[in-house]
Amino acid sequence: MTDTLKSIPILVPGAINPVTLDRLRAVFDVTYVEEGFGAVSDALASRVRGIAAIIPMSAADIDRFPKLEIIAHFGVGYDSVDARHAASRGIMVTNTPEVLNEDVADIAVALLLNAIRQLPLAEQWLRDGKWASKGPFPLTPLTLRERRVGIYGLGRVGRAVARRLEAFGLDIAYHNRSAVDGVPYQYYPTLIGLAEAVDTLISVTPSTPETAKSVDAKVLAALGPKGVFVNIGRGATVDQDALIEALRDGTIAAAGLDVFANEPHVPQSLLDLPNATIVPHVGSATEYTRAAMATLCAENVIAWFTEGWPKTPVPETLGVERPRTN
Repeated sequence: MTDTLKSIPILVPGAINPVTLDRLRAVFDVTYVEEGFGAVSDALASRVRGIAAIIPMSAADIDRFPKLEIIAHFGVGYDSVDARHAASRGIMVTNTPEVLNEDVADIAVALLLNAIRQLPLAEQWLRDGKWASKGPFPLTPLTLRERRVGIYGLGRVGRAVARRLEAFGLDIAYHNRSAVDGVPYQYYPTLIGLAEAVDTLISVTPSTPETAKSVDAKVLAALGPKGVFVNIGRGATVDQDALIEALRDGTIAAAGLDVFANEPHVPQSLLDLPNATIVPHVGSATEYTRAAMATLCAENVIAWFTEGWPKTPVPETLGVERPRTN
């Protein structure tokens, strides 16, 4: 790359995949601050033109950087970045969609199967020696057979989940803000309507003000006592207290969760529930997919400064244009 690019100051605040860091260092003048924004000096903040990060970035954080042009967020969900404020400042925001679709969809199916067939409990039965001492693991009351699945958020990942579940011979329906063209699944204009029509709900929806706690007690009750809820989207889209109560009192039968309301903190009342299969937000956590996300994160910054437009801008900043002079 040219010396001109090497003179552009890029900030990486906090831990990030080393692929991102190495790719950016080969092109730009990169400063890595392990401690995050709190350790960034005013002198450095006054020069920075690009940021690549996985940590949250509020309006106040953004306003510390007067020359900032682009925020490359590591991850498909970017609710922790105030993209609307960035847009008002003429700052581009990008994320890393598409490359994690398949791994995240795999986790959705794994959580569904684990929740229905109680595989974590069965494994523990074996490990505790109960197979030998007490006999076979009890028959599970639920099965995947004849289930009707509702997908809340039929975006890229939602469609990947649907394709997998079609192979199981399951009926699939969905709820979005609007119907999706070219898909064979039944559309429901309301989430409660979808929940009433299915017994299995998989949430893949992003966290927005409109989706906050949208999976509430009424939605869970609509699934019924054989209902199963799976969440691979965002914890903020669920009323977590209502979910715990629904699992505890039998309003629904089981849940499989990869995301939570206050990560990484999961309440003990949820941990104690035997009908909740829970994993620590590992949907995209394979070396293969994280390397692809890391590369895309870096390539967004590179494309911005070499081509004038990033590869994957978020909708809020589609109207942002790169400054003609710097």
